[in-house]
Amino acid sequence: MKGGPPDRLFAAGIAALGGMGRFVKRGGTVVVKPNIGWDVEPGKAANTSPLLVKAIVEACLAAGARRVYVLDNSCDSWKACYRSSGIEAAAREAGATVAPANAESYFQAVQVKGASTLTLTKVHELILEADTLINVPVLKSHGGAGMTCALKNLMGAVWDRGAFHLQGLDRCIAESGLALRPALNVVDASRVMLTGGPRGGDHSRYAELGMQILGTDIVAVDAAAAKAFGKDASAFRYIGVAASLGIGTDRLDGLDIRRITL
Repeated sequence: MKGGPPDRLFAAGIAALGGMGRFVKRGGTVVVKPNIGWDVEPGKAANTSPLLVKAIVEACLAAGARRVYVLDNSCDSWKACYRSSGIEAAAREAGATVAPANAESYFQAVQVKGASTLTLTKVHELILEADTLINVPVLKSHGGAGMTCALKNLMGAVWDRGAFHLQGLDRCIAESGLALRPALNVVDASRVMLTGGPRGGDHSRYAELGMQILGTDIVAVDAAAAKAFGKDASAFRYIGVAASLGIGTDRLDGLDIRRITL
């Protein structure tokens, strides 16, 4: 989807996928996982759009969710990130519970079946208990992985991100898709940070794409995001690794891709 504000884009996209009721269990619990990693204002595009987060929370509650949580294991001070990003206020206004993820006590150990490197990790307990996980990354550059999007956003759902860097970033990003299986991925590609990510700075370059990418296949979503970023999926090793693990497909030809312009 492209050509409109985040809330309108999401409304059109989720309708094309059959409505939020397809993903949310009536009376169930939902965790919405945006990128709230950085203590910067929304215009810097280092975090997910608060308008998009608000629209998703409202759609979950309208579909019958009993409770919706919003959380991220932030890189900067979590309280400052939640506040400066605008996501805390937007999520609460929409009716969500904003949950902390700044202490190891919030996370539980999980054996990752099928992994060769990330065989054990700690996942936020609210995600483990939830009926639905909705992954809401912002598309941007990343100094280590090249691009951060749906698979990379799962790092904010686990405790020890440092282990990813020590054990092999691309491999661990890919294998996190074995540990966490979002029901829906919604990519904020409205204002895309092309350089200087993941935090950005005064010299970062941006592209005003005005887009969102929605899908259930996290690998296909990242492959589509790579094209929006101006590159092929093969430019980012973790996408190919995730495809080889059977998490999803990085081949977009043959998929039912619907392009909506508002």
